[in-house]
Amino acid sequence: MISTLSYIILIIYSIAILLMFLYGLAQLNLLFNYLKSKKTRKKHEQFDFTNPNEIPHITIQLPIYNEKYVVERLLIQVSKLQYPSDKLEIQVLDDSTDDSVIQTSKLVHQIAQTGIAIKHITRTNRIGFKAGALKEGLAIAKGEFIAIFDADFLPEKDWLLKTVPYFKNDKIGVVQTRWGHLNKKYSILTKIQAFALDAHFTLEQVGRNSKLHFINFNGTAGIWRKKCILDAGNWESDTLTEDLDLSYRAQLKKWEFIFLEDVVTPAELPAILSAARSQQFRWNKGGAENFVKMKRRVMGATTLPLKTKLHGLLHLLNSSMFLCIFTMAVLSIPVLFIKNQYSHISLYFDIMVFFVVTSIIFFICYWNTYKVIEGKGFVNFSKYTGLFFTFYSIAMGFSFQNSIAVLEGLLGKKSEFIRTPKLNIEAFKEKWKENSYISKKISKYTIFEGLLMLYFLFGLVAGYHLNDFALYPFHLMLFFGFSYVFFNSFKST
Repeated sequence: MISTLSYIILIIYSIAILLMFLYGLAQLNLLFNYLKSKKTRKKHEQFDFTNPNEIPHITIQLPIYNEKYVVERLLIQVSKLQYPSDKLEIQVLDDSTDDSVIQTSKLVHQIAQTGIAIKHITRTNRIGFKAGALKEGLAIAKGEFIAIFDADFLPEKDWLLKTVPYFKNDKIGVVQTRWGHLNKKYSILTKIQAFALDAHFTLEQVGRNSKLHFINFNGTAGIWRKKCILDAGNWESDTLTEDLDLSYRAQLKKWEFIFLEDVVTPAELPAILSAARSQQFRWNKGGAENFVKMKRRVMGATTLPLKTKLHGLLHLLNSSMFLCIFTMAVLSIPVLFIKNQYSHISLYFDIMVFFVVTSIIFFICYWNTYKVIEGKGFVNFSKYTGLFFTFYSIAMGFSFQNSIAVLEGLLGKKSEFIRTPKLNIEAFKEKWKENSYISKKISKYTIFEGLLMLYFLFGLVAGYHLNDFALYPFHLMLFFGFSYVFFNSFKST
């Protein structure tokens, strides 16, 4: 007779798999939305930029914090943006605590000498972190619209000319552009980050936006209507993803967002594991914090269709899928032994089929977005297949630390906003290792990831001895994923 503990393990294991399956179905629905949107592109009324009276005043906000390796590149690029000089101002919102403040001050002064309206705004404290800096800058901003760029973004010269005209419609609160990747091909790590982000900025953003479901301003490379920010309650710093928070508050106020898939804003991807870790942790914890903050407001909104509410909740629960993945992964080895001990209930273990189907759904969804950017054909499909399974494996390798982030967010544990160090790796080549912002500490999660690597190696050995290879591909990906994260944790110090 099967034990109570075995039943508990099987139930939790099954729930985790079914939750991921439901999430997969939602992604499939977004794919259908995305493909339909390609056939029926909505036309938007736009400002007539040949008429000087229709050209609005713009404020560009550049929130920076200890960015001495990229600040010059940023300021030079932004100063090249094409827009009438009498309708444009730039705010350099500098919260830096190191000598980069002096460097930035000199650069701002040099640019100001060319006739560009640019201000270097510093604070004596970092209250509210990025959200606090944006809020303080907004209070003195002259522009009707506020464009925001993080320090590692390099907008094209015509970026404002491609985005601002969409605000002709008074209901539009945000125009968001797709992120590009300056160092996409640098390493496996940058390739899989680009892979995941491209799927988000095509499948998810377009899939949701085309049906007027909630989407999010991505913190940078977008532009807000100032009135929208104020109407939604302004920037708040009670979550680690202030962009997602304000996005939902604005859309609950019935402001509309536009996502421009064809306008690409290049940026630098985190090229070392410690940098990717800090970014992943902040995004996943912030997502969970926003689920706690927004779930009742979304479900209680009487004017929203049920489908929009469900997609909104699943959007806010994006990061929580890591918790499901990690739970399923850890329990899969006990399940392997339970399955071989209680063969009379073997049919119960067919629940794994739902995970396989979910993986196939993701494979199809990501291919449909990958080929839009990289192109079709057998060669690209072969590259895609290898990249997909590499991404899938390494994403599992991040599942432990990301599960911790999600749990902290759901339980309300507060933490400081940790910025992602920028390396400007293409310019500094091998000298990036001298970057003073790189953490020299090994992550506190690394030892556990090493143990998990050995745990899933044990799962592979156990499967071999039990002559049960049903979970072998899954355990192989987990072993590879945790091995990658564990060993690369030492390379970035």
